[in-house]
Amino acid sequence: MIATVGLAIGIVFLAELGDKSQLMALTFALRYRWWVVLGGIATATAAVHVISVAIGHFLGAALPTTAIAAVASITFLAVGLWTLRELVTDRDDEEPAPSRFATTAPFFVVLSAFLLAELGDRTMFATAALATDNNWAAVWVGSTIGMVAADALAIAAGILVGKHLPERAIGFGSGLLFLFIGALTGIDTAVPGLGLAGAAGIALLVPAVAALVLWLLRARAAANRPATGATTPEIPQHRGGGLY
Repeated sequence: MIATVGLAIGIVFLAELGDKSQLMALTFALRYRWWVVLGGIATATAAVHVISVAIGHFLGAALPTTAIAAVASITFLAVGLWTLRELVTDRDDEEPAPSRFATTAPFFVVLSAFLLAELGDRTMFATAALATDNNWAAVWVGSTIGMVAADALAIAAGILVGKHLPERAIGFGSGLLFLFIGALTGIDTAVPGLGLAGAAGIALLVPAVAALVLWLLRARAAANRPATGATTPEIPQHRGGGLY
Protein backbone atom coordinates (compact mmCIF):
# COMPACT_ATOMS: atom_id res chain seq x y z
CA MET A 1 0.00 0.00 0.00
CA ILE A 2 2.86 2.39 0.78
CA ALA A 3 4.33 1.73 -2.66
CA THR A 4 0.99 2.55 -4.28
CA VAL A 5 0.75 5.81 -2.34
CA GLY A 6 4.24 6.76 -3.49
CA LEU A 7 3.46 5.81 -7.09
CA ALA A 8 0.29 7.92 -7.10
CA ILE A 9 2.08 10.89 -5.54
CA GLY A 10 4.82 10.78 -8.17
CA ILE A 11 2.52 10.37 -11.16
CA VAL A 12 0.07 13.12 -10.15
CA PHE A 13 2.77 15.53 -8.99
CA LEU A 14 4.62 15.26 -12.31
CA ALA A 15 1.36 15.49 -14.28
CA GLU A 16 0.40 18.72 -12.49
CA LEU A 17 3.72 20.50 -13.09
CA GLY A 18 2.99 23.22 -15.62
CA ASP A 19 -0.71 22.34 -15.72
CA LYS A 20 -3.43 24.99 -15.62
CA SER A 21 -4.29 24.02 -12.04
CA GLN A 22 -0.94 25.47 -10.92
CA LEU A 23 -1.75 28.70 -12.73
CA MET A 24 -5.14 28.72 -11.00
CA ALA A 25 -3.50 28.18 -7.61
CA LEU A 26 -1.06 31.03 -8.21
CA THR A 27 -3.90 33.33 -9.31
CA PHE A 28 -6.02 32.57 -6.26
CA ALA A 29 -2.98 33.03 -4.00
CA LEU A 30 -2.72 36.61 -5.26
CA ARG A 31 -6.26 37.33 -4.02
CA TYR A 32 -6.82 35.16 -0.94
CA ARG A 33 -4.96 33.91 2.12
CA TRP A 34 -2.71 30.97 1.31
CA TRP A 35 -4.35 28.60 3.79
CA VAL A 36 -7.78 29.36 2.29
CA VAL A 37 -6.52 28.52 -1.19
CA LEU A 38 -4.70 25.39 -0.03
CA GLY A 39 -7.74 24.23 1.94
CA GLY A 40 -10.05 24.73 -1.03
CA ILE A 41 -7.68 22.87 -3.34
CA ALA A 42 -7.23 19.98 -0.91
CA THR A 43 -10.99 19.61 -0.37
CA ALA A 44 -11.79 19.76 -4.08
CA THR A 45 -8.99 17.33 -4.93
CA ALA A 46 -10.06 14.83 -2.28
CA ALA A 47 -13.66 14.98 -3.51
CA VAL A 48 -12.81 14.55 -7.19
CA HIS A 49 -10.28 11.78 -6.63
CA VAL A 50 -12.47 9.78 -4.28
CA ILE A 51 -15.06 9.73 -7.05
CA SER A 52 -12.53 8.66 -9.66
CA VAL A 53 -11.00 5.86 -7.62
CA ALA A 54 -14.37 4.62 -6.38
CA ILE A 55 -15.97 4.15 -9.75
CA GLY A 56 -12.85 4.06 -11.92
CA HIS A 57 -12.74 4.63 -15.61
CA PHE A 58 -16.46 3.84 -15.99
CA LEU A 59 -17.33 7.12 -14.27
CA GLY A 60 -14.77 8.94 -16.36
CA ALA A 61 -16.43 7.74 -19.56
CA ALA A 62 -19.84 8.78 -18.30
CA LEU A 63 -18.92 12.31 -17.18
CA PRO A 64 -20.20 15.13 -19.44
CA THR A 65 -16.69 16.55 -19.62
CA THR A 66 -17.46 19.02 -22.40
CA ALA A 67 -20.35 20.59 -20.49
CA ILE A 68 -18.31 20.74 -17.27
CA ALA A 69 -15.40 22.40 -19.07
CA ALA A 70 -17.77 24.92 -20.65
CA VAL A 71 -19.18 25.86 -17.25
CA ALA A 72 -15.67 26.16 -15.82
CA SER A 73 -14.60 28.38 -18.73
CA ILE A 74 -17.57 30.71 -18.26
CA THR A 75 -16.94 30.84 -14.50
CA PHE A 76 -13.30 31.89 -14.89
CA LEU A 77 -14.16 34.48 -17.53
CA ALA A 78 -16.84 35.94 -15.25
CA VAL A 79 -14.46 36.14 -12.28
CA GLY A 80 -11.83 37.80 -14.46
CA LEU A 81 -14.23 40.39 -15.85
CA TRP A 82 -15.61 41.17 -12.41
CA THR A 83 -12.11 41.64 -10.99
CA LEU A 84 -11.12 44.01 -13.80
CA ARG A 85 -14.42 45.87 -13.49
CA GLU A 86 -13.36 47.04 -10.03
CA LEU A 87 -10.37 48.83 -11.61
CA VAL A 88 -12.24 50.85 -14.24
CA THR A 89 -13.57 53.65 -12.06
CA ASP A 90 -10.97 53.74 -9.27
CA ARG A 91 -8.83 56.84 -8.94
CA ASP A 92 -5.11 56.41 -9.52
CA ASP A 93 -4.26 57.72 -6.04
CA GLU A 94 -6.59 55.30 -4.28
CA GLU A 95 -6.33 51.59 -3.72
CA PRO A 96 -9.13 49.70 -5.52
CA ALA A 97 -12.00 48.38 -3.46
CA PRO A 98 -11.72 44.62 -2.87
CA SER A 99 -13.60 42.54 -5.39
CA ARG A 100 -16.86 40.95 -4.31
CA PHE A 101 -15.22 37.60 -5.02
CA ALA A 102 -12.48 38.50 -2.53
CA THR A 103 -14.87 39.32 0.28
CA THR A 104 -17.59 36.66 0.06
CA ALA A 105 -16.79 33.05 0.93
CA PRO A 106 -13.35 32.78 -0.77
CA PHE A 107 -13.03 29.16 0.34
CA PHE A 108 -16.12 28.18 -1.63
CA VAL A 109 -14.95 30.19 -4.63
CA VAL A 110 -11.68 28.22 -4.72
CA LEU A 111 -13.45 24.94 -3.96
CA SER A 112 -16.04 25.30 -6.73
CA ALA A 113 -13.48 26.50 -9.27
CA PHE A 114 -11.18 23.52 -8.71
CA LEU A 115 -14.08 21.08 -8.68
CA LEU A 116 -15.16 22.29 -12.11
CA ALA A 117 -11.61 22.37 -13.44
CA GLU A 118 -10.62 18.91 -12.23
CA LEU A 119 -13.77 16.96 -13.12
CA GLY A 120 -12.89 15.21 -16.34
CA ASP A 121 -9.30 16.45 -16.28
CA ARG A 122 -6.46 14.16 -17.29
CA THR A 123 -5.43 13.76 -13.65
CA MET A 124 -8.83 12.29 -12.84
CA PHE A 125 -8.52 9.72 -15.62
CA ALA A 126 -4.98 8.85 -14.52
CA THR A 127 -6.23 8.33 -10.99
CA ALA A 128 -9.10 6.15 -12.22
CA ALA A 129 -6.67 4.04 -14.27
CA LEU A 130 -4.38 3.55 -11.28
CA ALA A 131 -7.31 2.49 -9.11
CA THR A 132 -8.27 -0.33 -11.47
CA ASP A 133 -5.12 -2.29 -10.61
CA ASN A 134 -4.17 -0.93 -7.19
CA ASN A 135 -5.65 -0.33 -3.77
CA TRP A 136 -8.21 2.48 -4.23
CA ALA A 137 -7.58 4.05 -0.83
CA ALA A 138 -3.83 4.24 -1.45
CA VAL A 139 -4.39 5.76 -4.88
CA TRP A 140 -6.80 8.31 -3.41
CA VAL A 141 -4.40 9.36 -0.66
CA GLY A 142 -1.39 9.47 -2.96
CA SER A 143 -3.09 11.35 -5.79
CA THR A 144 -4.52 13.93 -3.40
CA ILE A 145 -1.13 14.52 -1.76
CA GLY A 146 0.57 14.75 -5.15
CA MET A 147 -1.79 17.37 -6.51
CA VAL A 148 -1.83 19.46 -3.33
CA ALA A 149 1.98 19.40 -3.25
CA ALA A 150 2.23 20.57 -6.85
CA ASP A 151 -0.27 23.37 -6.32
CA ALA A 152 1.44 24.37 -3.06
CA LEU A 153 4.49 25.31 -5.13
CA ALA A 154 2.33 27.64 -7.20
CA ILE A 155 0.77 29.11 -4.04
CA ALA A 156 4.25 29.83 -2.69
CA ALA A 157 5.11 31.61 -5.95
CA GLY A 158 1.92 33.65 -5.65
CA ILE A 159 2.80 34.67 -2.09
CA LEU A 160 6.29 35.80 -3.14
CA VAL A 161 4.94 37.77 -6.08
CA GLY A 162 2.15 39.31 -4.03
CA LYS A 163 4.56 40.68 -1.42
CA HIS A 164 6.25 42.88 -4.02
CA LEU A 165 3.18 44.18 -5.87
CA PRO A 166 0.65 46.87 -4.93
CA GLU A 167 -3.00 45.95 -4.56
CA ARG A 168 -3.91 47.50 -7.92
CA ALA A 169 -1.30 45.47 -9.79
CA ILE A 170 -2.45 42.28 -8.05
CA GLY A 171 -6.05 42.94 -9.05
CA PHE A 172 -5.06 43.69 -12.62
CA GLY A 173 -2.82 40.65 -12.93
CA SER A 174 -5.24 38.21 -11.32
CA GLY A 175 -8.11 39.47 -13.48
CA LEU A 176 -6.10 38.90 -16.66
CA LEU A 177 -4.97 35.47 -15.44
CA PHE A 178 -8.57 34.44 -14.81
CA LEU A 179 -9.48 35.52 -18.34
CA PHE A 180 -6.57 33.52 -19.74
CA ILE A 181 -7.52 30.39 -17.80
CA GLY A 182 -11.15 30.70 -18.89
CA ALA A 183 -10.22 31.23 -22.53
CA LEU A 184 -7.68 28.39 -22.46
CA THR A 185 -10.22 25.99 -20.94
CA GLY A 186 -12.87 26.91 -23.50
CA ILE A 187 -10.58 26.75 -26.54
CA ASP A 188 -8.93 23.51 -25.46
CA THR A 189 -12.37 21.95 -25.02
CA ALA A 190 -13.86 23.27 -28.25
CA VAL A 191 -10.80 22.56 -30.44
CA PRO A 192 -8.77 19.80 -28.76
CA GLY A 193 -6.67 19.27 -31.87
CA LEU A 194 -4.85 22.56 -31.34
CA GLY A 195 -2.86 21.19 -28.44
CA LEU A 196 -1.90 23.10 -25.31
CA ALA A 197 0.57 25.43 -27.03
CA GLY A 198 -1.83 26.40 -29.81
CA ALA A 199 -4.75 26.92 -27.44
CA ALA A 200 -2.57 29.00 -25.10
CA GLY A 201 -1.42 31.21 -27.97
CA ILE A 202 -5.00 32.00 -28.99
CA ALA A 203 -6.16 32.34 -25.38
CA LEU A 204 -3.55 35.06 -24.76
CA LEU A 205 -5.52 37.31 -27.12
CA VAL A 206 -8.39 37.51 -24.61
CA PRO A 207 -6.45 39.11 -21.70
CA ALA A 208 -4.54 41.25 -24.21
CA VAL A 209 -7.77 42.72 -25.59
CA ALA A 210 -9.16 43.11 -22.06
CA ALA A 211 -6.03 45.00 -20.96
CA LEU A 212 -6.34 47.34 -23.96
CA VAL A 213 -10.02 48.02 -23.26
CA LEU A 214 -9.29 48.64 -19.57
CA TRP A 215 -6.53 51.10 -20.46
CA LEU A 216 -8.82 52.98 -22.86
CA LEU A 217 -11.62 53.17 -20.27
CA ARG A 218 -9.30 54.47 -17.57
CA ALA A 219 -7.75 56.97 -19.98
CA ARG A 220 -11.20 58.30 -20.87
CA ALA A 221 -12.18 58.47 -17.20
CA ALA A 222 -8.98 60.40 -16.43
CA ALA A 223 -9.64 62.82 -19.29
CA ASN A 224 -13.16 63.54 -18.03
CA ARG A 225 -12.05 63.98 -14.44
CA PRO A 226 -11.73 67.60 -13.18
CA ALA A 227 -8.12 68.67 -12.84
CA THR A 228 -6.93 68.59 -9.25
CA GLY A 229 -5.55 71.77 -7.76
CA ALA A 230 -7.66 74.04 -9.95
CA THR A 231 -8.87 77.14 -8.14
CA THR A 232 -11.94 79.26 -8.73
CA PRO A 233 -11.05 82.89 -9.54
CA GLU A 234 -11.98 85.30 -6.83
CA ILE A 235 -14.80 87.73 -7.52
CA PRO A 236 -14.32 91.24 -6.15
CA GLN A 237 -16.76 92.06 -3.40
CA HIS A 238 -18.59 95.41 -3.27
CA ARG A 239 -19.33 96.72 0.17
CA GLY A 240 -21.08 100.00 0.70
CA GLY A 241 -20.19 101.28 -2.75
CA GLY A 242 -16.44 100.75 -2.23
CA LEU A 243 -14.24 98.06 -3.75
CA TYR A 244 -12.16 96.06 -1.29
